[in-house]
Amino acid sequence: MTIRILAIGDVVGRPGRSIVCEAVSRLVREQSIDFVVANAENAASGSGIVPAQVEELTRSGVDVITTGDHIWKRAQIVEFIETNNVPLLRPANYPQDAAGRGSGVFAGRSGCPIGVVNLIGRVYMAPADCPFSAVDAALEELAGEARIILVDMHAEATSEKVAMGWYLDGRATAVVGTHTHVATADERVLPGGTAYITDLGMTGPHQSVLGRRIDRVLHKFTTGMYAHFDVATGDVRLSGAVIEADPETGKALSIERVSIQASS
Repeated sequence: MTIRILAIGDVVGRPGRSIVCEAVSRLVREQSIDFVVANAENAASGSGIVPAQVEELTRSGVDVITTGDHIWKRAQIVEFIETNNVPLLRPANYPQDAAGRGSGVFAGRSGCPIGVVNLIGRVYMAPADCPFSAVDAALEELAGEARIILVDMHAEATSEKVAMGWYLDGRATAVVGTHTHVATADERVLPGGTAYITDLGMTGPHQSVLGRRIDRVLHKFTTGMYAHFDVATGDVRLSGAVIEADPETGKALSIERVSIQASS
C-alpha cells in the first residue's frame, strides 16, 4: 500500500476557492488521493483567510490548510485558529505567543496519520524565527506520531527553499514551497527519499499578474502610483503536486506536478 498526497499551491480569492471546490473531490476519486493539503493564506479577496473559507475548503475535501505571511490579515481568524482541532496552521517559526499552531498530525482517508509542518522563510520576508531550528523542534514533537511528514516552506527566496529541502532530506516525506505563485519545474525525489519542489504555483486566475488584475498591476509599475490590486478572474487553474509515499518508511516514491483548468 502507498499513500498519495495532493499538495495545492496558494489559493487566491474566490476563483481559487471555486476551483478547489470543483476539482478536489474529483481528483481524490480519480487519483486515489489519501490526503489533501492546501496553502490558502490568500483565500480572502487575495489576502488572508476567514473562518467561513476554512470551512468551505475543508468541506471540498482539503484536510489541512497551511498559510504564511498573510495569516493575520483578517482579525476573525485569530480567535478561530485557537479552536481545538481546527485544520489550520500558521508558520511554526512565528513567536511562541502567536495564536494557533505550526504543526500537527491529521488522519488521511485510509486512516494513516500524516504530519504537516508550516514554515516561513526569512530572506526578503518579514522577521521570523529560524525555520531550520523550528522544523527540528516540530519533527521531534511529531516523532512517533506520524511517519509521513509534509513540510510547507512558505518563502520568497529559491535558495532558502532548496536549502530546506536538502536540510530535511531523509527526515521528511516531502518539502513543498509556496508563496511565489509561480510553479517551478524542479520536482524530484532527493537521495534520502524526500520529495521536493521549490514552488507549487498558484490556484486561482492565471490570466493575471500573480492573481491580480493585469491593468491594475501595470498601472502601478508604469506610473508608480497606487492601484488597488483586485483579484483577477480569467483562466482559473488548480496548481500543485501529487506525492506518493511508503507509509512504512515515510519515504517518498514519486512527485508529479498537476495543473487543472476550471471547466468554465
